[in-house]
Amino acid sequence: MKILITGNMGYVGPAVVDRLRKAYPAATIIGYDSAFFAHCLTAADHVPERPLDEQLFGDVRSLPVELLQGCDAVVHLAAVSNDPMGSRFEQVTHDINEDASVTIARAAAAAGVKNFVFASSCSVYGVAGGEARVESDPLNPMTAYAKSKVGTEKALAEVGGSMVTTCLRFATACGMSPRLRLDLVLNDFVACALSSGEITVLSDGTPWRPLIDTNDMALAISWAVGRKADNGGTYLVVNAGTDKANYQVRDLAEAVVRHVPGTRVSINHSAAVDSRSYKVDFSRYAELAPDHQPRLSLDDSIARLVTGLKSMGFADAQFRQSGMMRLKVLEGHIAAGRLTQSLKWQGAEA
Repeated sequence: MKILITGNMGYVGPAVVDRLRKAYPAATIIGYDSAFFAHCLTAADHVPERPLDEQLFGDVRSLPVELLQGCDAVVHLAAVSNDPMGSRFEQVTHDINEDASVTIARAAAAAGVKNFVFASSCSVYGVAGGEARVESDPLNPMTAYAKSKVGTEKALAEVGGSMVTTCLRFATACGMSPRLRLDLVLNDFVACALSSGEITVLSDGTPWRPLIDTNDMALAISWAVGRKADNGGTYLVVNAGTDKANYQVRDLAEAVVRHVPGTRVSINHSAAVDSRSYKVDFSRYAELAPDHQPRLSLDDSIARLVTGLKSMGFADAQFRQSGMMRLKVLEGHIAAGRLTQSLKWQGAEA
């Protein structure tokens, strides 16, 4: 078996590499990444790419089609990965997240790849009151990032052929990682608690978020890599997470306080309406992947974050201006002349 993972050197990639190596010990597993965040190692005792058979570097906008030859599965993680980056690099977000994703999927189908796994997002539901969202509900993408995920899902449905395609609409990522991001709601709250003793909730605390730990995202991906067409169809969009992990933002803050006693919580009661508030129904995923359900609870994720950050001696109250915010890393590359405004390495601009 041969598996290609794009975007493996980000926040989620290390867990995916580790899980796929355990799930498919005899497989040839190859990583392909732009290396924007390769240097952003946190609390890592070894380079997380070590389990790979090969690590390649390149831009997914120009991925060599020959890399797809002989692949049984492609795991497509590569993306401009959150709303602040999508706002700052709107056209690039479309080019990378949508156009490149669809081009790679079409090339994969033409190369005979059996399984294509696309990391989508529950953010496609946008502001969605009332009942928890199911996959067939109307979508309401509010940001460039969410719109790119919707566009890609729709295009992947038209690829055709026998390739089994799985679009995993992930809940909001959280948890410790060898390349930790703090630009995620739970991770931000833990970092606030440890560095300043105060959690600053930028919303009024009422928006809903479903959460999933990176390790459980990897578990879902390992299922999708081997999914058969008779389990969900040749093309599948499925919410990936668990019904037990739908939380209001204020509940997350209170959970962190339990792990870091003495932390104060400051809520912005006059905040504008959050552009992302949605509860999600994950029953379809529970039905299709009963052996790959999320295993880490909210408390597990918080405890691992606290332990990991403490092991780093983390105490940076200005962390929102640091390299653990992905937008800041990209802006640093651009300011130093390493990246162009189109997010291509200097000297590699086509």
